[in-house]
Amino acid sequence: MQKNQLLKQFREVPKSNRIITALDLPTAEQAVELAATLGDNGQFVKVGMQLFTAAGPEVITDLHETGRKIFLDLKYMDIPNTVAGGVRSACGLGVSMLTLHASGGKRMMEAAAQAASEYENRAAILAVTVLTSFTLNELDEVAPGGGDMNDRIKRLATVSLEAGCDGLICSPADLPAVRSAVGNEMLLITPGVRPSGSAGDDQRRVATPKSAMNDGADYLVVGRPITKSNNPGIAIKTIAQELE
Repeated sequence: MQKNQLLKQFREVPKSNRIITALDLPTAEQAVELAATLGDNGQFVKVGMQLFTAAGPEVITDLHETGRKIFLDLKYMDIPNTVAGGVRSACGLGVSMLTLHASGGKRMMEAAAQAASEYENRAAILAVTVLTSFTLNELDEVAPGGGDMNDRIKRLATVSLEAGCDGLICSPADLPAVRSAVGNEMLLITPGVRPSGSAGDDQRRVATPKSAMNDGADYLVVGRPITKSNNPGIAIKTIAQELE
């Protein structure tokens, strides 16, 4: 599938169904049970390193059986050949989206995009710019002298676009700058989203669902406000109503 077709497909999904529930849970049983409560607004779910490490690729099959689409958030970063192999395995599992670190470099991202292109119903390749938990001081500890946060994020976004990635993971605070850098040529998926009144937890740069969409996000990743709710189905429906 060509990139323009892929972007069109994702953007045709109603905004109220563009919430990705982060299933950061310790067992497949808990993840599948929670996914089954999400209803129509919870079509997309995130499988991250905690769940994937505990349950393995079988959890993706189990979640597919509940009608969910999978955002595989393992943030690949390795030599190009190794990352390409990981992308092929993920596409073979039928995931809809997967992540890698833009800081892995242009050749690595090009290898990932090329590997994905071998599949007709392929995953969207999403590059992580700067983790939403990072402050500039913390970023300087591991990558000193790179300029201010906006400069670094825009540089990583531009390289990701040039490498053939389909989208970016970026914080709500970075959305305007990133959207201006890449236009509509990439999907923007935004974690660090908290409904009004929710705690920020360990996310430093957060926004409400509506403000994130207004600033250019295509999809929102929401975890604890849904998964820690007494009624996840109602929690996600409330967020969806804010987006309609």
